[in-house]
Amino acid sequence: MAFSIPQYLQQRMREKLKFLYGANEGEIAFQKLMDILISFAEENPEIIKRADKKKGLTEGDIVLITYGDQVKKEGERPSKTLKDFLDKYFKDSISTVHILPFFPYSSDDGFAVIDYTRVNPELGDWSDISGLNEDFQLMFDAVINHISSKSEWFKKYKQGDKEYQDYFIEVDPEIDLSMVTRPRTKPLLTPVETDRGQKHVWTTFSPDQIDLNYENKNVLLKIIEILLFYVKQGARIIRLDAIAYLWKKLKTSCIHLEETHKVIQLFKDVFEAMAPEVLILTETNVPHEENISYFGNGYNEAQMVYQFTLPPLVLHSFSTGNAKKLSEWAATLKPVSEETTFFNFLASHDGIGVRPAEGILTQTEINNLAERAKKHGGDVSYKANGDGTESPYELNITYFDAIVNEEEPVEVQVDKFIASQSILLSMKGVPGIYIHSLLGSRNYNEGIKITGEKRTINREKLMKDELEKELTDHSTIRYQVYHKYTELIKIRKKEKAFHPNAAQRVLFLNDSVFTLLRTSVDNKEKIIALHNVSGEEQIVDIDLKKCGIDNYKNIIDLISGETIDSNSVNLRLKLRPYQVMWVKIDII
Repeated sequence: MAFSIPQYLQQRMREKLKFLYGANEGEIAFQKLMDILISFAEENPEIIKRADKKKGLTEGDIVLITYGDQVKKEGERPSKTLKDFLDKYFKDSISTVHILPFFPYSSDDGFAVIDYTRVNPELGDWSDISGLNEDFQLMFDAVINHISSKSEWFKKYKQGDKEYQDYFIEVDPEIDLSMVTRPRTKPLLTPVETDRGQKHVWTTFSPDQIDLNYENKNVLLKIIEILLFYVKQGARIIRLDAIAYLWKKLKTSCIHLEETHKVIQLFKDVFEAMAPEVLILTETNVPHEENISYFGNGYNEAQMVYQFTLPPLVLHSFSTGNAKKLSEWAATLKPVSEETTFFNFLASHDGIGVRPAEGILTQTEINNLAERAKKHGGDVSYKANGDGTESPYELNITYFDAIVNEEEPVEVQVDKFIASQSILLSMKGVPGIYIHSLLGSRNYNEGIKITGEKRTINREKLMKDELEKELTDHSTIRYQVYHKYTELIKIRKKEKAFHPNAAQRVLFLNDSVFTLLRTSVDNKEKIIALHNVSGEEQIVDIDLKKCGIDNYKNIIDLISGETIDSNSVNLRLKLRPYQVMWVKIDII
């Protein structure tokens, strides 16, 4: 039977393309898109056969974020070394691996992609990616806002190749661009020499990262072909990097434009037609209300968005010993649909973004976090404001060093850090864990001296032999963090109340104890997750009736394994400094 795309999906795609390009050009783009999709279906029948076996997210979904050459061994391909390391240390805890851009690149540790369709030969090849896919699901980066200045696309543009003349955005430097939202302090336009003389091209992030021109329908169609290629190579989640800046329109902010949302919705339609098990994750490091707009109506856009507000609020909680701001914000989180959820994270290859905390933390509180980062051996990146001033954009520091105080005993540092990470694991959504957090890594200041880039502080590459030695030494921070963290993950993965769509309610019981009530989808299990963010002992009183609990079989702290005795509907719990309790209640 010949493959066919449902008419309702065809109509949705056609409407979006006509919105973007007008009636005539939109229809041409639609016909070309149909040719692309039919060709993909004919060449990949095994993917099309899976289309009716859509797999949802579960409490077992845990994503590890890592570089392809994160772990190295002399004389061995980094991709093989990474696979061996992940198989040995994370096979029982991690379900999905987000390999940060593993393509040939020219700068920004992979985010200036030279060729979207090749694996960086220094890492390995596509067979190595397939090897990882045998044991883990995979998340790929789609770095599609921009491409490397060293790419063939840009080279051909400079050489005058007609096909590539409209692949990039030329702007007269005399034009007023002050309305454009800037995530960096570097110039927005970069002068380049072409066969037609000097031109100024749009570069949102750096002179080496040339923005693509999506007003050219052929650019969009080419990118769709690339996304489908990633599906063919095993991607289950596709992360749309820096997607908020995708579409440019003069005399606007050039961020969150309606055209950008239409493009993401078109991607969603394409995946629904060809590979509905593939999920879209948008990376938009902006304030919360702007961030969640990428859910669309809950069904037509991204299935996951990064929870960018979480990292600075958790850091603020532990730096002040008070979780009130975190609790108040978490209480505002509302479910969007059964098909969407948050991608929760605290650390990544980037720093700790503070813009998402705007409007929640005061400017003084944000500045205090920036000062804390500096005192703890890190640094701060700033963004340019429209009035010529600068403000903190990102804290460049490992999350471990941001959370702990050097004068604290090692065991306290570890408990404090693990308490912060347990908030990540207990929140509604899918946890995304940076490998350096799972390994308790410290600031890599030596790396900054080598690269001159602040973000290198959180991007150290590790030698496998030295790493494994530390992971077997009980006295090291690496050993203690790794074992405590992975044990928490294994506990979490067994609990239905931690399903990405299980209900979440914030309990305001003690400002120093961030407390969540999670309820399984079938309403048979409840977990009260308590996190003491302070260095003091805390008492928490819980009225179970107010939690909707009248009759229960038993109460147990999943972390300690201890049964909690209670002959009434009132619980009084005592938490040590930085202690975490996941109190499970089985409902009768």
